[in-house]
Amino acid sequence: QVELVESGGDSVQAGGSLRLSCGIPSFLFGKYCRGWFRQAPGKEREGVAFLDGAGVTTYTGSVKGRFTISEDKVTRTVYLHMSDLKPEDTAMYFCAVDSFFRVGCIDQRAFTYGGRGTQVTVSS
Repeated sequence: QVELVESGGDSVQAGGSLRLSCGIPSFLFGKYCRGWFRQAPGKEREGVAFLDGAGVTTYTGSVKGRFTISEDKVTRTVYLHMSDLKPEDTAMYFCAVDSFFRVGCIDQRAFTYGGRGTQVTVSS
């Protein structure tokens, strides 16, 4: 049983920045879809930023230019750097990783492994 652990969520003012972190098991790191999705109360789950098996990044439109996904091969950590945060970014953010290859990571609604989430709250 693999459970990912996210950290870094907080309450911030609009315009602020946060960095979310997620440790990935070594047998999964760098191979398949890994990244972040979010879910706000009353809203559908939304893919935010993902790396695919080739290391290509994709972002949902509303965060382009503000969020950056990256990974550290030494610590096997995936990060989500968030800047210029807006109230509409308020949500529970979840880390996710797959154990097999597929395309369209950001469009997926279920992944092999996930975490319990970290809350990001942005006030105006």
